[in-house]
Amino acid sequence: MGIKKDPLTWQVYRVAYRCMVRLHPRVFREQFGEEMMWIFEEAAETHGAVRLLSDGMVSLARQWVFRPRSLEVPITAVGVSTSRERSWFAWEHINASPSRLSARRWLQGGMVSLALFAGAWLAVTQSISRLPIKSFGTDSESTRSARGLAPSVAKDAGSGSAMGGAYEYRVYAGATPRDLREAQRRQQQLAVQVASGARVVPGATIFVVESQGVVPEVPKTPAGKQFSTWLLAFNSGERARVEEVRKLFKDPPGPNVDGDMAFRRMTGGFDLRKIEESSATRMSGLVQERSSDQFARFAMVVDEKEPHSITEWHLDAIATPAEFATGRLSETEALEATKARIEELVKDDKFSGAVLVTKNGKTIMSGAYGLADREKKIPNSLNTKFRIGSMNKMFTAVSILQLAQGGKIKLSEPFGKYMSDYPNKDAAGKVTVEQLLTHTGGTGDIFGPQFEEHRKDLRNLQDYVNLYGKRGLEFAPGSRWEYSNYGFLLLGVVVERVSGKSYYDYVRENVYVPAAMNSTASLAEDQAVPGRSIGYTAFGGSEVHANGDTLPYRGTSAGGGYSTVEDLQRFAGALTNHKLLNAENTDLLTTGKVATPHGGKYAFGFFDDGAESGARHFGHGGGAPGMNGDLQIYPQSGYVITVLSNLDPPAASRVSEFIANRLPKN
Repeated sequence: MGIKKDPLTWQVYRVAYRCMVRLHPRVFREQFGEEMMWIFEEAAETHGAVRLLSDGMVSLARQWVFRPRSLEVPITAVGVSTSRERSWFAWEHINASPSRLSARRWLQGGMVSLALFAGAWLAVTQSISRLPIKSFGTDSESTRSARGLAPSVAKDAGSGSAMGGAYEYRVYAGATPRDLREAQRRQQQLAVQVASGARVVPGATIFVVESQGVVPEVPKTPAGKQFSTWLLAFNSGERARVEEVRKLFKDPPGPNVDGDMAFRRMTGGFDLRKIEESSATRMSGLVQERSSDQFARFAMVVDEKEPHSITEWHLDAIATPAEFATGRLSETEALEATKARIEELVKDDKFSGAVLVTKNGKTIMSGAYGLADREKKIPNSLNTKFRIGSMNKMFTAVSILQLAQGGKIKLSEPFGKYMSDYPNKDAAGKVTVEQLLTHTGGTGDIFGPQFEEHRKDLRNLQDYVNLYGKRGLEFAPGSRWEYSNYGFLLLGVVVERVSGKSYYDYVRENVYVPAAMNSTASLAEDQAVPGRSIGYTAFGGSEVHANGDTLPYRGTSAGGGYSTVEDLQRFAGALTNHKLLNAENTDLLTTGKVATPHGGKYAFGFFDDGAESGARHFGHGGGAPGMNGDLQIYPQSGYVITVLSNLDPPAASRVSEFIANRLPKN
């Protein structure tokens, strides 16, 4: 049964076989696991996947069930043959006693093996449905660091990114947009990824400054040559070369060459850091963005026949592998390195905005860079108001917890209890307030064709409910985590119904005023706001331009407001000093509850990350075309990092992550 003709089927069988190998005893697996995988790679076509899987099941049954625990017995020979006389491998002979098995034991072993294989097969088929799309670009998941949402952008209902540092961890190309609006929508989704937690992560982009260690040598295989050709062209930043390299793909990646060029600008290109797997037609490994610390794992498959077209391409942002971890510096060294890095980014037009870092409430670094208005040559300052996208979610979550603290809301109750006129009664009766807070309600998003069509007509929160309220749930509430701007929009409506005030009035009176946030709001885009910067985006075109045609009428409870780095620092101080909530509810608000696909956990409107590394922090980011922001609060060390930018993601998140990766843990 040949499997190379269908790459997806090949991948399914390969993963199933790997699962089976890992189910063997540890000693056996350490000695022979790698060789078993090598045999599968080389002989799947000639011996057939089913025969190899069957052989693996026999081996599994004998090692665990029927043979004595003789793993310490010296191995004198491995009975493997690829001759025609012996087309079945004999892994089961390794470390096994020579006695024959009875028919009863064969039957018993077969049943055990089938049960194990069925479990592995189920896991594989579940993961297959989530395989990234071929090529690069960005879709709508959101990076671990990206934590925000943006009103005018794809998934970002507000206008930011939901994660603190970047966007989605998943970087890949999606369906080809048919027009500029669709292209912008996909860019917005990318930013949302930032918002949903893909911490630059992910759809995530990758950057890094200097390669550390020896540069791996790319194998001179068909797959290796295609990878090298793509990498050189992509890193060149030359439009003609990027356009030419698209011809390597059976299905060209991304919406078009403009999307590829925008991706190149975001990442600064990639450095190859490690090759993890290589064969004639397959290659995978790690790359790092040249302009940030972000790592990504790539995987590609090429056609075995010339011209060896690339048939599969995956690029997923990942957390920095331990072997490439950035060394911690002293506080002084970290801040000096940050200033130097920012200067480089500003010079390359990859950062424009403001940065403020404090420790225990005392400023240790601050600065503003670039222009708030390029036409009028108005510089950014610490007082400049930047659009913050999904960072609004923090204010919404605080508002809900305040009402719960006052006994006016029960988090365990369905949101329909507070919105009795909600159009979809099934959703209103099943999804709890807590599930809306943790993105586990299945309520979906707001960006897409409907949003684009009604962008300027959506003037208050109820308008969104009128537009989307009849649709059903995307999955059973509580069954999984999926970033939902619409869920947080519903929370804003709950605030209105319970408090009897508009969302905007409630947040101003109960969050902004107590925290002394005098420059934070969500006034409509058609109102003049002194000191508000103009956002500049490269999405949807080859030249940087103002993002006015992507903005919603007004920010919402899901995102889209504006603030300053100083106001966000005040918010962090008011929160941690319990001026907004008591200690118990502050802890409830910021402690992670649900694991996200990109790492870390999501609390109530906050990402909670870094506990495993001894540098726990919580906060949220925001991102959309022409806007990016990130707030990271470190309760143990007392550091608070705030970065805002009026450029595309991950302009701010790449800076905040750079700082966070180098400051001392304590």
